[in-house]
This record gives sequence, structure tokens and C-alpha cells, in this order.
Amino acid sequence: MIGASRFTLIGQFLTESILLSLLAGIIGLLLVQLSLRGFNQLVGKHLSIEYKNPLLWVGMLLFILFTGLLAGSYPAFFLSGFKPVRVLRGSSLAPVKVINPRKLLVIIQFTVAIILIVSSIIIYKQVNYIKARNTGYLNTNLIEHPINGDLRKNYEALKNELISSGAVTDICKTSFSFTVDGSHTSSIRWGNMNPQRSEINFSRFGTSGNFIKTAGLTLLECRDIDLAAHVTDTGSVLINESALKLMNLNNPVGQKIFVDEKQTKTIVGVFSNFIIGSPYRAVDPMIVLGTNNWTYMITMRLNSHNSTAKNLKIAEQIFKKQNPAYPFQYKFIDQEYAEKYANEINTGILSALFSGLTILISCLGLFGLAIYTAESRSKEIGIRKVLGASVRSILLLLTKEFILLVVISILIATPLSWYFMNKWLQNYSYRIQISWFSFVLAGSIALVIALLTISVHSFKAARINPVKSIKDS
Repeated sequence: MIGASRFTLIGQFLTESILLSLLAGIIGLLLVQLSLRGFNQLVGKHLSIEYKNPLLWVGMLLFILFTGLLAGSYPAFFLSGFKPVRVLRGSSLAPVKVINPRKLLVIIQFTVAIILIVSSIIIYKQVNYIKARNTGYLNTNLIEHPINGDLRKNYEALKNELISSGAVTDICKTSFSFTVDGSHTSSIRWGNMNPQRSEINFSRFGTSGNFIKTAGLTLLECRDIDLAAHVTDTGSVLINESALKLMNLNNPVGQKIFVDEKQTKTIVGVFSNFIIGSPYRAVDPMIVLGTNNWTYMITMRLNSHNSTAKNLKIAEQIFKKQNPAYPFQYKFIDQEYAEKYANEINTGILSALFSGLTILISCLGLFGLAIYTAESRSKEIGIRKVLGASVRSILLLLTKEFILLVVISILIATPLSWYFMNKWLQNYSYRIQISWFSFVLAGSIALVIALLTISVHSFKAARINPVKSIKDS
């Protein structure tokens, strides 16, 4: 009305939006710097901001400019196109639509938030499901040490000293760690083998003896391998339950199997399944060979009647005595096993964090929409109150529209989240079943948060003096 051109108004709106975006970018950079250390600890990485890299600043400025233009384009080109006479007369700025950009953005935001909430719940349940899975062996108080230096030739002396010291109750040499499925073979053959099963993959492990007792496995049939007591056990093998089921042997002990084209071994025992590979898949058929040469790890069970610190101190002294050129490099097997699902735990934590951020952004959008709606309908609210409408009925009037938006988001997010999480779970043969409870819980969380967000301003709008709202409208 006082002479400003549309181009001037567009420039004003875009400038304001870009300045807000610039301020947000500065705050965002500060928040990233403050949270970077914690994020690195969470994901096990060493990420840093390369402040001296000019590409960083160019990229940031371009992104800030893009964000500012995108955010400011709607008011700049939409509001600047209104005829001033219509606006000053109090005419509606735009026709009422069932779905407008504001509502669409709220639906998209809450859809993403609900998908992330469902993802967090399912990842959390999957990780707990794996944690509760029976490993098949007693991994507490179980440590391992690589065979290096003089340990191979001094093994018997080391073993006797550790046992006599009381720090260790059981000890054995193994080919690999109990948490590493390090060797496989498809050359296993047996007497009544089905010819169609010629390419079956077996996990292969080696031990010098005392394998069952050291690991805390359950011996189902006959005996353990023991090279000290049975010299001929270099020609013996143990098999697990999965292998026994696969071979379909009624009396496995004493039967011969071909481990390759030239070697035959005798089954001397059957042990319970234990998880040596991924905790997310079924236990493969497994054979354990009696050997002194194919061993690279010493596995020990610490004495549970002593403190762990005391056991380790004694063990360190004995290891240094028998292998003075190398440090005492022990690892706890239960900690090694826990690392197998560390990635899933981190994924769950990140998903929960992103869920919280997305919900926060969604609530900001919903709160803004609630303020806009209350302001645009202030005269209607005042008239309704003059005609006798209660605060409760006004509150219901203002909230039902927003609740409908969240319900629409739930309806969209439910099949999408089921599809994505079902696809994610297909990566694991040992997995949970997706239950309806996850979707109900996620939807309930979204609804409660939405209600709390909009109720604050809606309650305030419903309690305003009707005379004031009608007069000011």
C-alpha cells in the first residue's frame, strides 16, 4: 500500500529466511563439535571436523543458502502475491484445503518419527533376544591367550604351574578362539551319507584335549579328546549335535568318517551345540579334531573361588616365566562374544537418538501449526464461547484435527516400518517375530507426544477472554 514492490517483499522474506538458516547453521556446528566426542565413543570411530578444509565451508554455506531459499520460498512468493485491498479488508488469504503444505509436512514428520520409533523397539528386542540366547558353553571366567614365543614348547610346564597355583582350574590348546568360526570344510564323508549331501559345510576346530571341561560344554556321548592319555587321539574327532542330526548316525561313537580323501578319523564323543560363529544364525555342524600342531590359542578357565584380579596376577607371573619375551595378552571370551552384537546395539542407540530428534522436530512443526490454527480461528473460538461452548469442547475442537494428522501418519508408517524391519531381520536366521505390540507402542508414543504438544497452546486459546478475541480478530 505504501509503495513496496513485490520484488522487494520477496527479497525481504528470503533474506530473513537465509539469516535464520545461517544462525541455525552456526548453532548446529557448535552442537556437532560438542557431541562429536560422545558420538565417536558410541560408534567406535575417530571423526573430526576439518576446519582448515575450504570445501567444508563452501559446502556448509551452500547448504545454508539452499535451506534458507527453500524455507523462505513459500512465504516469499505466496504472501507477496496477495492483493493488499483483500488483506486489509480481512478476507481469507488462501482457500481452505483438506490437505495443505503445513498438514502434509506434519504427516511426513510424524511418519518418519514413528518408523524410527518402531525400528528402535524392534532392534532393542532383537539384541535382547540374542543376549538371552544360550551360548552352549560357560563363557564367564574363560580367558584365552595366543600361542606365541616359547609357549608351544613350554605348554606342559605352563599348564602344570597354572593348575597347581590355583589360578586356573582347566586349560587346553585350541585352534582358534571360542568366538571365531575360523575354518570350514565340505570334504566330510561318512558311511550312510546321502549322495545329494556332498557339499555340506562343516565348522572345523582343533584341540589338544580337555576341550569339553574347559569350555563347560555338555558331553552327550562317550568321552573328550585327550592326547596326553590317548596318543591315538590324533586320529579321533568329536562332533556336535547338529552334525549328529545331519549324519543321522544311530551309534556314532566308534564310527569312521572321512575328513578328506586320504584321512579317516574315529568319532569318540558327541557334545552339545555351542555358538562359535554369529549369534544371529543357527549352529552349523561341527567336528573337533585331536591335534597338537594345529593349535594357536590357549584357553583357560579361571578359578571362580578367587578374585579375577588375583587369578590374572598369578597367571601373568607364570606366563612371563615360561614366555619372557612376550607380554601377557589375555582376552575374556565373554567380552569377545559381546562384541558380536555391538554393532546392533550401536544401531539401536543411534536409531533411538534419531527418533528423539525427529520427534522434537515434528513437535516443533505441530506446535507451530497449533499456534497458526488457534490464531486464525480466534474469532470462531470467541463466538463459540459466547454461545456457551465449554473449554473442554473448544479443546476437543482444536485437537481433533491434529490427532487425525498423527493417525494418518500411523497408518502410513505401520506398513512401511513393517516392510523395512522385516527386511532387516531377514539378515539373521536367529531372530524375533515382529509383533503388533511394537506398532501399538510406537503409535501410542506419537499420539501422547502430539497431545502434550498441542494441548499447551490449545488450552491457552480455549481459556482466552472471548470479548478480547472477537474484538482483536
